[in-house]
Amino acid sequence: MKTNWKLDPTHSEIEFKVKHMMISTVTGSFSEFDATAETEDDSFKNAEFAFNAKVDSISTKNEDRDTHLKSDDFFNEEQFPQLTFKSKSFDGEKMIGDLTIRDVTKEITLDVDFNGIAEDPYGQTKAGLEATGTINRKDFNLNWSAVTEAGNIVVSDKVKLIANLQFIKQ
Repeated sequence: MKTNWKLDPTHSEIEFKVKHMMISTVTGSFSEFDATAETEDDSFKNAEFAFNAKVDSISTKNEDRDTHLKSDDFFNEEQFPQLTFKSKSFDGEKMIGDLTIRDVTKEITLDVDFNGIAEDPYGQTKAGLEATGTINRKDFNLNWSAVTEAGNIVVSDKVKLIANLQFIKQ
């Protein structure tokens, strides 16, 4: 029998990191997102994961940059209000699935640290995992680019994804 798990948003975070001018890293996050997992057992192996994030909830701690990210130069929030991920396989360490940003769906691989299962003080059973991966933003039509006078690329093509997720057993 399969077990359903729902995301605990107060104990979860979704972040991305992008090199800026190749000398520093900008971190961004989504404040509105949801995820579910369906498991066969407590190992979470072969679990099925589904995830979505609202583009409008993007934050890089800079309003102008956030507005730019929501524009058609990047996510085009008006036409594509969310990004989604659906897993195809999970062996306990590697998760393969389809990431959809804008109108592009590509298979990606995430490295996963499954941190196990614990019961909280309120009697709820929770599971935690951290997933990381790297994508090329241009694969998803996030093509905006600029170069500084010194010839440095303003925004790297490589984007690091970090998801710290806690699930509640339903």
